[in-house]
Amino acid sequence: MKIFDSHLPDAVEDSRWMRRALRIAAKGYTAPNPMVGCCIVKDGVLVGEGYHTLAGKPHAEAEALSAAGDKAKGATAYVTLEPCSHWGRTPPCADALCTAAVKRVVVATLDSNPKVSGQGLDRIKDAGISVRAGVMESQARKLNEAFFHFHEKKSPFFILKSAVTLDGKTATRTGDSRWITGERSRAFVHQLRAKCSAVMVGIGTLLADDPKLTSRIARRKSPKQPLRIVLDSHLRTPLSSRAVQEARLEPVSAPLLIVTTTHASKEAEHLLFGDGVEILRLESGSDGKVPLKALEEELFQRQIISVLVEGGGTLNAALVEAGMADKILTFIAPKIISGSDAPTSFEGVGIAAMADAIHLNSMAVRRFDQDILIEAYL
Repeated sequence: MKIFDSHLPDAVEDSRWMRRALRIAAKGYTAPNPMVGCCIVKDGVLVGEGYHTLAGKPHAEAEALSAAGDKAKGATAYVTLEPCSHWGRTPPCADALCTAAVKRVVVATLDSNPKVSGQGLDRIKDAGISVRAGVMESQARKLNEAFFHFHEKKSPFFILKSAVTLDGKTATRTGDSRWITGERSRAFVHQLRAKCSAVMVGIGTLLADDPKLTSRIARRKSPKQPLRIVLDSHLRTPLSSRAVQEARLEPVSAPLLIVTTTHASKEAEHLLFGDGVEILRLESGSDGKVPLKALEEELFQRQIISVLVEGGGTLNAALVEAGMADKILTFIAPKIISGSDAPTSFEGVGIAAMADAIHLNSMAVRRFDQDILIEAYL
């Protein structure tokens, strides 16, 4: 996006404060809303800051303006995303900035949501306030990559997360997988779950590991769990599974969506449905499996911005084959378990020729104690 401004900006100062706004924005657990941070600066001094903490709570601009009080008049507001111009669960932030009589508004990027998409900045400029856009735009889009993908591609952002040993195994030949990675890696995954709209596994993973699929972070940070999704074409999900029991205990905050086919047992549906458990039936293809593209459209209609996939190699391979995988997160632990029958993170038929291998891009590497995290995009 081309940077525009009505007068010459101080580029160094703008980058400095936008960097701070991005840092505090990342504290939020806002799905399906974007993470947004705001800093109010007057005469080079920070007079107020805030970030969007949870969906439905005050937006970043409102928090920052409240902290700044009368000092906001004549100040510069640094916002990581274009201020909203419409009423949702909170008032328009563009109007709040105008009412506060700030002198200048600097934003990192425009909002892809068609309800905003330039209208927020237009409203601010119409009020005679100087505007600059495009400061640290790539960092801002990276922070909210799922949000931008959802509105621009009209599809949820699918993240395929795996934990493997150095020899590429996700479990031993007996199916034991606890634990491949260390505590810091697992803590990171729980934060990631809390930031995503949904967590998804296949029935194979549910039967093998009996996961809760919840985020175990402090409830004061993220009281609402992601939607938990299980793909189960024949409704084999046990009533005694921890995912079902968690839904029974927390039907509002920890809902469970079991996606099945029209051929699944009506009796099994009757037993599972209710008290936090929803059954979604989709028409299967000739393979009898849950139709992934139909599921993708259903999740988009439900405003599911991002899906963290924590299934096994079969589901991962199917999502890649369907063209639905957007991002790969693979933890590699310095362990070797070997075994030709031990599962891997991508299975299925596989590719015959190395020349046809799927290439990933924009790779980044992080370290969590002894574990290595590789992040890449398809």
